[in-house]
Amino acid sequence: MNEKQFLAEYDKRQYDSPLVTVDAVMFTYHEECLKVLLVERSNHPDQGKWGLPGGFVDLERDSTLEDTVQRKLKEKTGIEPPYLEQLQSIGNAKRDKRGWSVTIAYTALMAYQTCEAHIATVTDAQWLALDVTSQMDLAFDHQAIIGLARERMRQKALYSIVPAYALPEAFTLPELQHLHEVLIGKSLQKKSFRRRIEQAELLIDTGEKRSEGGRPAALYRMKQASGAYTFVRNLED
Repeated sequence: MNEKQFLAEYDKRQYDSPLVTVDAVMFTYHEECLKVLLVERSNHPDQGKWGLPGGFVDLERDSTLEDTVQRKLKEKTGIEPPYLEQLQSIGNAKRDKRGWSVTIAYTALMAYQTCEAHIATVTDAQWLALDVTSQMDLAFDHQAIIGLARERMRQKALYSIVPAYALPEAFTLPELQHLHEVLIGKSLQKKSFRRRIEQAELLIDTGEKRSEGGRPAALYRMKQASGAYTFVRNLED
């Protein structure tokens, strides 16, 4: 039998397969805190509980796992996230009451303002602060997945300006610094942070300013390749 004949006769239904889904931990920065997007489950199992946006791969519509997670996030936010990264694959016989399951978890970042209007029309989706979600009884193992994503973002904040994807397109340096401080969990020296960012030439000065309770602060936006840049030393040093 050659390979063509083998594939023609192959019946994948003869073999047990786990349930395969994707889940996305979507972060944003709003009201000076980190928030995560949660959706309320309308079906069993864990009906009525809140959990991460995600779902099953659609074999007809999705060519890749990224297609699946982008599709699911767009359903809830109205847009595709500017930053999306595969976090970890998690699989076992206990995480889903329906049986052995595997989820491919992703971390995503999006500005609150870009999807605020759309999410306001979606009754089962909300941005919630992390200190609130940590006290909730979430669906499946989503609390643990959020924890993994939170740690990934802490590492990103130490060595890059990837967190800026959670800010509006135009932002101030104080906003960027505070977001890094929230993620890292400690204060950073203002002069040192500004110097490191400026020396790396990661931002473009828009020429515009915004008042923040004092004198106007300059507005910046990320250069196209800034998200791929990593500092030689972390921003705590």
